[in-house]
Amino acid sequence: MTLSADLNELRQARRRAEGRLHRLSALGEQWHAEHGRVRRKLAEVREFLDLAPRASDTLEELSTALFGRILDEVEANLTHAIREILGQDRVVVTEREVKNNRLQIHFLIRNQGREDEIEDIMSGQGGSVCNILSVGLRLIALSQLPEAAHRPFLVLDEQDCWLKPGLIPKFMKLIQEIAARLELQLLVISHHPLDLFAGSAERIFELTPDREAGAVVKQVK
Repeated sequence: MTLSADLNELRQARRRAEGRLHRLSALGEQWHAEHGRVRRKLAEVREFLDLAPRASDTLEELSTALFGRILDEVEANLTHAIREILGQDRVVVTEREVKNNRLQIHFLIRNQGREDEIEDIMSGQGGSVCNILSVGLRLIALSQLPEAAHRPFLVLDEQDCWLKPGLIPKFMKLIQEIAARLELQLLVISHHPLDLFAGSAERIFELTPDREAGAVVKQVK
């Protein structure tokens, strides 16, 4: 009986050992499969990290090229404005550089035939160049905004302050043509004589100081 009991106990121990072996084998296969999945995921992440800098550089090159084409058109339009209003052979150019992953733009004025001479747009022609360029850039910026979220309306408050009186009619005629082409509405506020605006403004209102009312508004056109 002792030998038979010992054999029975050995068989039970063997069955328990085999069951435990099967469970450990299954667990091992499960962890092996998980290890393979993690390794594949890690390889995908490494491939993405290797690709990300190149993708970023490519996107930057594409955006710079696209914006460069837009700037070429901006340069041409602003050059046309300068020549039409001032009657001088000048060219608006931009210097473009990327700093801290951002495209930075500087506007310059050059005289045809004297390209090495760069004029400060803030003081050129006593401020007239700055007047013209700022209006042109505002019109371009406004024309690019989504119509559903922005009204096509622009207020120019004494934007002609540095222009000589003789240049006002040309200035107003050009921006009136641009506004009409872009379907924009302009409100121009000026201290120049009203007759300078007669040929381009659809409506002209004269405001005169009044001690009681503060100001009197009179439509003259």
